[in-house]
Amino acid sequence: MLKIGVLVSGRGSNLQAIIDAIEAKKINASIAVVISNVHGVMALDRAKKHGIKAVVVDGKEFQNKSDYEKEVIRILDSEKVGLICLAGYMRLLSPEFVHHFRGKIMNIHPALLPAFPGLHVQKKALEYGVKFSGCTVHFVDDGCDTGPIILQAVVPVLDEDTEDTLSARILEQEHRIYPEAVRLFSENKLRIEGRRVKIG
Repeated sequence: MLKIGVLVSGRGSNLQAIIDAIEAKKINASIAVVISNVHGVMALDRAKKHGIKAVVVDGKEFQNKSDYEKEVIRILDSEKVGLICLAGYMRLLSPEFVHHFRGKIMNIHPALLPAFPGLHVQKKALEYGVKFSGCTVHFVDDGCDTGPIILQAVVPVLDEDTEDTLSARILEQEHRIYPEAVRLFSENKLRIEGRRVKIG
């Protein structure tokens, strides 16, 4: 059975969506560990509530990013994790980290990549005047939100939308497609060929 490690920094609503899908037997996998780089976040409480090992690795307690990531890698390797899901994880991963788990790290981004990478994406989308936004599950590479795209969901942008209303509608779709991407991975149905992810 696939063992998953989830990296978090905040409330963990996408973590909850994955937990719910596993508990509903929609995904044949288990979450071995949840690692947060921040103390006291809701994502840790969600993990503990479901009996999942929850660990804090605070970057401020390490001399440099390399030492911090070595500790995260040590924990993930000790749990024999086969997939890492970033769920609101607010740190960029180094090329060394990405190469160690090449093809085994997923992220969810609240925009239709390659449009609007980075932060504050709903604000950027509204300011640009796009008619559609959405979310993207992608494999992680060395760049910021540049990895091969697995799944996307489209959400219309309404004239009266604010950052909050658009974010809320996109989040509903995140909770749908992230577990689906994890399910496809767990069933060995994802193949990376260059920039493209073939499903089936």
